Amino acid sequence: MVNRLVATQIIKKLTDPKAIILLGARQVGKSTLLQQLEKKFAKPIAYWNGDEADIRNFLKDTTSAKLKALIGNNKTLIIDEAQRVDDIGLVLKLIVDQVKNVKVIATGSSAFELANKTNEPLTGRKWEYQLFPLSFNEMVNHHGLITEKRLLEQRLIFGYYPEIVNHPGEEIQRLKQLSDSYLYKDILIFERVLKPDKLEKLLQALAFQVGNEVSYNELGQLSGLDNQTVEKYIGLLEKAFIVFRLGALSRNLRNELKKSRKIYFYDNGLRNAVINSFNPITLRDDVGALWENFLTSERKKHLAYANEYYLQYFWRTQSQQEIDYVEEKNGQINAFEFKWNAKAKVRFPKSFIDAYQPLETKIINPDNFESFIMD
Repeated sequence: MVNRLVATQIIKKLTDPKAIILLGARQVGKSTLLQQLEKKFAKPIAYWNGDEADIRNFLKDTTSAKLKALIGNNKTLIIDEAQRVDDIGLVLKLIVDQVKNVKVIATGSSAFELANKTNEPLTGRKWEYQLFPLSFNEMVNHHGLITEKRLLEQRLIFGYYPEIVNHPGEEIQRLKQLSDSYLYKDILIFERVLKPDKLEKLLQALAFQVGNEVSYNELGQLSGLDNQTVEKYIGLLEKAFIVFRLGALSRNLRNELKKSRKIYFYDNGLRNAVINSFNPITLRDDVGALWENFLTSERKKHLAYANEYYLQYFWRTQSQQEIDYVEEKNGQINAFEFKWNAKAKVRFPKSFIDAYQPLETKIINPDNFESFIMD
């Protein structure tokens, strides 16, 4: 079983009175992780599953007295799929504030504001962590760097969902089932999306435009949605941890693009399942997009698990000068270009260098990428 990097952070907070919130898409391994950590939890343990109707009914319009009775003498309370519970923020606030000597751990496959009708804040009452599909770093720790590098092309196509990694040879069938059964579940439940076929068309359009700037107007034309609905649906897809946005860096140059954005998938395999594209690397014309999506998502995982906080951008001008990925921390800029061809030559634009004076400029390719997503 693969050890998850976030486990160490969670263990350190088990004696803290705040709630632990573990967020991540469906099927990324949240329940499995908690089962692995069970021996670390104070006993006895109560498990509530928000997917079960009776649990949701018990917690509807609840009070602290009712919660105390439901929890009883349990020392640890785990609420799985907590986003299904109405006003989950209020429930967790009452437990943290009013129910003593119990550690509450809540998992959610979408951001809790989808279910939080009261918008009850948990500020100062929670430690929040995100669990991603398995990472390159975790797999290196599991079976070594050489083995994982040999599987690089496989990962670019099929991704890192645990079920996919654990069932080699069945990737296509399982990815299709994953995308069909789980991809839209929370969005359809909470937002009552009336035209899921158009949501699927929007995802397909996003999949084809990975690595490129996206236009809400163009996406709307491709999916049959108006611009406002496109923006709303993309926000929902972000809250369900299917895609994430990268904005444009724009501060110094008159011709920099200011309102542009790129959209990436958290997992390459899910991206390819959306467009039913599983050809090997040698037969593909989108390997550059796959490489960019892989590196951007793996970097996001690495920074989250390392508790590193960077502002993340891409950079482009109206004259088509561009840099794939830019990070900023404490006012210092680092810039990276992603190239699948290790022999590709790249020159970082002089206008960018002069304007931002980056500490580091680096080309990331298959020969040197490990340091970018591990160190």
